[in-house]
Amino acid sequence: MTDDEIVEACRRIARDRQAPPPAPYGAVVRAERVIEFVFPTLLRRLYTEVSNGGFGPPDGVLPVDVGQWHEHLAESYEHGPDPTGGVPAGVVPLYDWGCTRWSMIDFRDPDGAMWACAEGVCRPQDIGLSQWLVAGMNGELSFVWPDDEPMEREDSGPTCR
Repeated sequence: MTDDEIVEACRRIARDRQAPPPAPYGAVVRAERVIEFVFPTLLRRLYTEVSNGGFGPPDGVLPVDVGQWHEHLAESYEHGPDPTGGVPAGVVPLYDWGCTRWSMIDFRDPDGAMWACAEGVCRPQDIGLSQWLVAGMNGELSFVWPDDEPMEREDSGPTCR
């Protein structure tokens, strides 16, 4: 899928979910100041054109703007899932699977390379944001780490294995 097709598909999904409206452009700029890297292009479009976190996995990714949910992207980056500081600068928590497991996005990569983080250990995955989102839309998104056991987030919350 092209970025335009992904944006439109995410827009339809966000509308069906009655997701929050798009984030103000200024919120993205404020988050970039905290993170010290610019948003990957597709991620910027999703936040500013689709929804403030209402896209992606069934319960949506972290919002970029304060006030939508308890935690937001820049705050999560500052306080991150890794209290030891081992997460590389610019790798930002995007989706909380629960049980100290995160899908993270690399702001150093304009295409948004995805990372997996489990209990403070982070490794790059072999997919970018667009592939991650398409897998989510196709119902094929799961967290695999570290023993190759998938962990899926269900309606009732995360299932840790």
